[in-house]
Amino acid sequence: MSENKQPLWTKNFILVSAINFQLVLTFYLLVIVIVGYSVAELGATTAQAGLVSGLFIIGTLVGRFLVGKFLERFGHRMTLITGLIGFLLFSGLYFIKLDISMLLIVRFMHGFMMGIASTVLGTIIAQIIPATRRGEGIGYYSLSSTVGTAIGPFLAIWMMLHLGYQAIFIFSSVIALSCVIVGLNIGVPKIQSAENKLETAVNVQKPSWISQFIEVKALPISFIMLIASICYSGVLSFISFYAKEINLVQTASMFFLMYALAIMISRPFTGPLLDRKGENIIMYPAFVIMALGLFLLSQAHSPWMLLLSAGLLGLGYGNIQSVCQTVAVKSASIERMGFATSTFFIFLDAGLGFGPYFIGIALNYIGYSQLYFFSAIGAALSMIVYFFLHGRKASIKNQLKAA
Repeated sequence: MSENKQPLWTKNFILVSAINFQLVLTFYLLVIVIVGYSVAELGATTAQAGLVSGLFIIGTLVGRFLVGKFLERFGHRMTLITGLIGFLLFSGLYFIKLDISMLLIVRFMHGFMMGIASTVLGTIIAQIIPATRRGEGIGYYSLSSTVGTAIGPFLAIWMMLHLGYQAIFIFSSVIALSCVIVGLNIGVPKIQSAENKLETAVNVQKPSWISQFIEVKALPISFIMLIASICYSGVLSFISFYAKEINLVQTASMFFLMYALAIMISRPFTGPLLDRKGENIIMYPAFVIMALGLFLLSQAHSPWMLLLSAGLLGLGYGNIQSVCQTVAVKSASIERMGFATSTFFIFLDAGLGFGPYFIGIALNYIGYSQLYFFSAIGAALSMIVYFFLHGRKASIKNQLKAA
């Protein structure tokens, strides 16, 4: 069977995608309610509650930064199971009515474990997908995150209104337990580590300090992801406030569902197109579409404009994310995929995690409409940055491949 004919939807592919969906769903379940819980149940100030929310992402970043070393030392399977068990244990600690300082520690460690587990999952998925279908496969895999992103906030709000915080904590713990059970049934491919290869090589230069934590080859495309994520982070964090301002709160409840639907519709086309024609044919239109979506959002005054902007952002930012992840993975050798995956997600999480902080400062001087207008300009300008950091090289590579 040729590599083009190799199956994509294998048992491992489905199981890994299922775990990733559950991790993302749990993250959004908790991030939506944890601020309200901290204020209402623990008496936290608004600043403390914001820190409780943000420390999860900081913990995730630290986990992603260190996971490459864990993979080299302990292997993929042990690192994954350890991360999932840790995720389960810290999920259970929300039942205890902790003080704010202890909750901060729990949030950091919970994020740390998710950072480890989700990065290993991204590495495994890159290894089990046939090389000639990697763009298509990673595109479908990223849908598991997209669906979790869409369902999580709605489920969290519904449960908070009808069942309460304890029910949410119980549900998130059940999901975490499911992740461990599913993880034990994944067949992890054995990959010779970079360290072992270096030991057997002759006259190979010792790797630099930074390469022991990140993949340098993945930095250019990861930086592009950072810029795009900052532009999008204002949508993720402030769309509910903007919807109140323009009196479209009810329509806004459908925003992320429309975002996810647009990605799901486009993914069967963009994945195979990436594998056949290269990344530029998707990335340049995606930047334009993302900028249009943000501009339309800045001008929204009716339900159809708000939902159309959500669809455009799904087609734009949603595809930028999956393509950048594919490029990051392809930039590395197979034994360095763990580092490449963690590098990509470090920059992605940094944009989504720290972007709202700087945007919040800017909102002291501008309104939400202006915010999204300037974000649209940023998305358009990031296309130029992409050209210089990666696009022109990819164009030359595709020309040589065609020749």
